[in-house]
Amino acid sequence: MPYKIGDRVVHPAHGVGSIVGLAERGFGGPTERLYYEIAIHAGTVWVPVNGPQATRLRPLTDSRDLSRYRTLLMSPPSILDQDHRKRQLDLSERLRQGSFQVLCEIVRDLTARAWQKPLNQADSTWLRRAREGLCQEWAAASGVSIEEASQEVEAILHESKQANLV
Repeated sequence: MPYKIGDRVVHPAHGVGSIVGLAERGFGGPTERLYYEIAIHAGTVWVPVNGPQATRLRPLTDSRDLSRYRTLLMSPPSILDQDHRKRQLDLSERLRQGSFQVLCEIVRDLTARAWQKPLNQADSTWLRRAREGLCQEWAAASGVSIEEASQEVEAILHESKQANLV
């Protein structure tokens, strides 16, 4: 079992949480399995200890790594595929990975795209989801409010715009 009670983890679909318990549950199936009980901002998520979802959980980003991610957000953006269908598939697959680095890259790249031209609805949705996840984890890792984390990320992106002249 890679996690224990008290560990702070990130679920790719639900965000930052804390493991508050381990419990045997059936959840409608004939046999019970062991689940992590994860408290998140909106309630509780149950993730099987031995299953594909458990492999998607990851530890909260360490606050000492945030300087590396500041640099990543400041770096020149990657060019996204011009074909919206291919771009949506790529963004979907990357977000499914759920890493903090991927969140930073998506926010950086879609924000830079928005500086050049208005985003379509799908790109706007991906950017909102990625930015929410990024700011939520940034706040938890640095010990500040989500609002403060959002302001810091916004300031970094603004500085990046100036530096990269997008």
